[in-house]
Amino acid sequence: MIKLLKYACIAFATFFLVPESMAQTGTYYTVRDLEMWSSVGLKYKFDKKLSLSFEQQLRLRDDVSNVDIYFSELGLNYKFNKQLSFGLAGRFIRDNDDVGKIQGYENHFRWNADLGYQHKVSYFDFSYRFRYQSKNELGISELEGDLLTNVVRFKYGVDYNFKKWKFDPEFSTEIFREIQPDSEFDKIRFTLGTTYKTKNIGDFGAFYRMEKELTGLYPKTTNIVGLKYRYTLKRKKDEK
Repeated sequence: MIKLLKYACIAFATFFLVPESMAQTGTYYTVRDLEMWSSVGLKYKFDKKLSLSFEQQLRLRDDVSNVDIYFSELGLNYKFNKQLSFGLAGRFIRDNDDVGKIQGYENHFRWNADLGYQHKVSYFDFSYRFRYQSKNELGISELEGDLLTNVVRFKYGVDYNFKKWKFDPEFSTEIFREIQPDSEFDKIRFTLGTTYKTKNIGDFGAFYRMEKELTGLYPKTTNIVGLKYRYTLKRKKDEK
């Protein structure tokens, strides 16, 4: 296990410490941005298996100077057992389009279905998620340029539980592939973060994420810092 983590760290450093991307002409270009993602969420647990969640998120781009998107998301998750789970979510998105002749905020809707699996090995918590998502712009027809964007995503995560320590590290990597003819994996994310959990006032989280495009003439690398908060409510047991 220690060797596996060592090799993963070496691969991570090798992949991202080379700052430039090379075009076909042999010229090197750097395409980078800094974003900030912040979210507030509420989760309601009907029981140990079924839960409902709502989240508001704001994302800033262009070195944290302009709004990229903000959205509201409603999700439902069901745990078959301690390892296997299934989730559905719908997201209403306001997308700040500042490119081209027609600019302004666009309305988009995205839904996704998740299949997750998790297990523990000693102090490690491992998680795996397959996600299918579909997104389109609202208010315009296909003839006007609205096309469905369908994407599959594969995520792998690992947490380490330190004794008497509430800031346990969380690491994950996720790869994206759009569903279309001759498509390739086009984006990858690496995330390192932590979550501070409290009994009375909710959970506070922070993370640092690197997102890198894998296709295109000038692949973009985005550095992301994130803050999140979620409060969980539990259904009270019926009094006998």
